[in-house]
Amino acid sequence: PLYYEKIEGANRWFFVDAYKFKVPQPFTVTELMSLHLYSDLVRVFKGTPFYEALESLFKKVRVTLPPQALQYLNTIQSTFHVGIKPFKEYGRFREILSRVNQAAVEKCRLEIAYKSLHSETETLRKVDPYKIWFFEGTLYLIGHCHVREEVRTFVLDRIRMLRLTEERFEIPADFNLDDYMKHSFKVMKGDLYTVRIRISAEWAHYIGEKIWHESQKAEKLPNGRLDLTFRVAGLDEIKQWVLSLGPQALVIEPRELIERVTRDLSMARMQYQEQFPTRKRMVDG
Repeated sequence: PLYYEKIEGANRWFFVDAYKFKVPQPFTVTELMSLHLYSDLVRVFKGTPFYEALESLFKKVRVTLPPQALQYLNTIQSTFHVGIKPFKEYGRFREILSRVNQAAVEKCRLEIAYKSLHSETETLRKVDPYKIWFFEGTLYLIGHCHVREEVRTFVLDRIRMLRLTEERFEIPADFNLDDYMKHSFKVMKGDLYTVRIRISAEWAHYIGEKIWHESQKAEKLPNGRLDLTFRVAGLDEIKQWVLSLGPQALVIEPRELIERVTRDLSMARMQYQEQFPTRKRMVDG
């Protein structure tokens, strides 16, 4: 709010008379709370540059706060907590995480040695790192794999060796992370299936109040039970979800999922029978 006038051949600057000075507040109450919640969320990255940078940020924030705001922040920290379980100790992968992040920011192609969950051997791959994705306590690298010639998902802590190359890449304009993960029940990709699960009346409210997948459709049944229908890629992850619910969930379709769940339940039953055989009681007659 400045203006100037020429006085005796020189420019003289003045403030507009009606302007009122306002001392800027560094953070609103809502922003302080958001910062605190975010600090809880990234505790899983303790030992990594991300966590250390956030710790440094919070120290700088606290220095700028007036006593009232500082007291409010201390109150939040003592009453509100965000927990994430399970999670991995990413401090052990500090160097890999830093270099993957650098490559993604600088759009630098990576050369990695990768050992997948179901493989006994490592494979060498060149990958264009599009995104680093944190989901359910695990960090994933999503990018174009030049071995498979398609976008693939890599578990970051299964990368055994990593080297930044001199090659550069551009993320395709039509790539969107939400679209890429759209049909995955969690992380895995695969053929599309229509899945219908029947939830018991006892658990219908608990299961029905959450959105487990964006394709979810719910149908309340007269007896209090709940039918959930999903359109998902692959069956492995939704199979594990069904098994985690025990007798509270019944697969209605597809047949392939019914057979997989039945097989796993039978194998679990046999395992318990072998480990804890039923002892026949001796009855005197």
